[in-house]
Amino acid sequence: MSVALELTRCPVCDAADTRQIASPDDLTADAEALWEFHTRRLRPETPPERLADRVAFSQRRPYRVVQCLECTLVYRNPRERKFELKGTYEREVISAEVLQALFETQRVSYEAQARRLTEVAGRTGSGLEIGSYVGGFLAAARDRGWNFEGRDVNEGANAFARKQGMAVSSGTLEDFETRHRYRAVGIWNCLDQLPDPKRAVRLAAALLEEGGVLAIRVPNGGFYAAVRPFINGFAAPAARMLLAHSNLLSFPYRTGFTVKSLRRLLEEAGLVIVHTHGDALVPIADRWTRRWAKIEERGLKNLLRIAGAAGEAGALASPWFEMYAKRPS
Repeated sequence: MSVALELTRCPVCDAADTRQIASPDDLTADAEALWEFHTRRLRPETPPERLADRVAFSQRRPYRVVQCLECTLVYRNPRERKFELKGTYEREVISAEVLQALFETQRVSYEAQARRLTEVAGRTGSGLEIGSYVGGFLAAARDRGWNFEGRDVNEGANAFARKQGMAVSSGTLEDFETRHRYRAVGIWNCLDQLPDPKRAVRLAAALLEEGGVLAIRVPNGGFYAAVRPFINGFAAPAARMLLAHSNLLSFPYRTGFTVKSLRRLLEEAGLVIVHTHGDALVPIADRWTRRWAKIEERGLKNLLRIAGAAGEAGALASPWFEMYAKRPS
């Protein structure tokens, strides 16, 4: 099925001036390099479904990636149209085995987010997660004493999450109707895929009670923009490894927020930034991964995680980062 693309201005600040980070030829080469990267690290008998979120992504490969000269946001331009993007995630079908593996991995990894959210919020309470998928964060938050509910467009993932005892509803943030105000709203690994992140942040902020926290986790577009040029030079192997282990090599996201651009988005929504934390992806090595590759991945991500813990300075140099903002009392 063909997908129509449209040119767009910056989705954060509406500026038109950009610089190109990756051309169509660059992205084709990166996709091929990503296949080679994981082929070397996975056993030959690896089932095809285990390639999900390694080399096979929900969205098609971007045609071109640019960076806004005004707010520094990194994004696809041209981009998929809004209604086509929603359909992509609604139609995605993942096997029960993969959903179970994702839930078990994410439940453990989200313990850190649940802990940080509790520390920033000061206490537990009711919460809403946008893009809850298999319910990994919902489970981790429940273990911390939160009363979180989830919302996602993929009914297959929602059905799986309900079987795990999670309260989830089907739909988007835009069509979510409630009079309830939450102690916390979480948008983990999701804002970068939404068609209108500015509107999403404003809608999420409006759902917060006074003193409530909006917690966002995103891939770092600034990290991608800084490392991607080295792929064409003598440091290419190290650059590819950094981006591949961070799920950034072929840029499978609509938007790569930088600390500066996400701060701008949150402050324009009337929120106050209270904490920024740099991070790396959770290790994804499994029984199909070669032993040396497991050691390589865990070691690299541990180093990135340690470096990212140094507040905003650490977030600037991390492949992923979280930002926590409060609604003023």
